[in-house]
Amino acid sequence: MTKGLSLFEKRRRRNRTALRARAGGRARLSVHRSGKHIYAQVIDDAEGKTLASASTIDKDVKGKATGATIAAAQEVGKRVAEAAKKAGVTQVVFDRGGFLYHGRVKALADAARESGLEF
Repeated sequence: MTKGLSLFEKRRRRNRTALRARAGGRARLSVHRSGKHIYAQVIDDAEGKTLASASTIDKDVKGKATGATIAAAQEVGKRVAEAAKKAGVTQVVFDRGGFLYHGRVKALADAARESGLEF
């Protein structure tokens, strides 16, 4: 039996605590990835509401880039940035959760930056 938190959970808590300290009232771009899909959402923690979201399970994203690929993550990054701009959000803090900033997570972040989100 394992005692305590998993390494993933430790990274997630450490990352979330650090970004709360430097958020300054900005919205949070939260990323979750699974073996098959990647999800991103812009969250206003003050109100507890999701302002924008995108994922690879969206019907309009599926035709262009499906599954767990870097191309799909880039498409999700572009979509969430466009949706955030429509909601009036331009500055966010990036919440990678317990995931390492590498591969699909990095591709999503870079695509969101190129599409106009500042973080």
